[in-house]
Amino acid sequence: MTDGELVTRLAEGDRVAFASLYDRYCRQAYSLAKRVCVDTQLAEDVVQEAFLTLWRDPGRYQEQRGSVSTWLLTVVHHRAVDAVRRENTQRKRSAAQAEQALVSEQEHPGADIAAIAGVLGEKVRDALHELTGEQREVVVLAYYGGYTQCEVSALTGVPLGTVKSRMFAAVRRLRTLLTGGNEQDRDLGEQR
Repeated sequence: MTDGELVTRLAEGDRVAFASLYDRYCRQAYSLAKRVCVDTQLAEDVVQEAFLTLWRDPGRYQEQRGSVSTWLLTVVHHRAVDAVRRENTQRKRSAAQAEQALVSEQEHPGADIAAIAGVLGEKVRDALHELTGEQREVVVLAYYGGYTQCEVSALTGVPLGTVKSRMFAAVRRLRTLLTGGNEQDRDLGEQR
């Protein structure tokens, strides 16, 4: 059967026609969604939404405007771009909230926050501002936002390996800043 015939049967509620279309295009759809989203779970959700769109309203496909595969992959692409935009907006909102919490701690500390601030001190906050923007973002999301490195990767759209590298570099830089550059002396002492 042609794709057009399958869509016609799908409009009549034929589940077998839907399964046939899914089998034909699920790999292409997932591949496209994965390229756009990077995150596998997000890509799977996008493909599911696109096929649900086809199932719920097969009349949205118009044969005179192109092939079923082109239409379906266009739906996948649009949904993937929307999903990435949503994730980026959420990531920016989370980072802004975490940064605001840091500023708020400095301006209006409660008893518990004052105790933590006493332990962390002004030196830590100053050291955080010495990091690059990317390093500060992963540290703030991880330590102040409470996210795991995998979650930071999903929120930022940055590969997990890059998040780990940025975290490692940030922690190393913070250690150097907080020890006054005496990290090498300390490391040598530990080796003896």
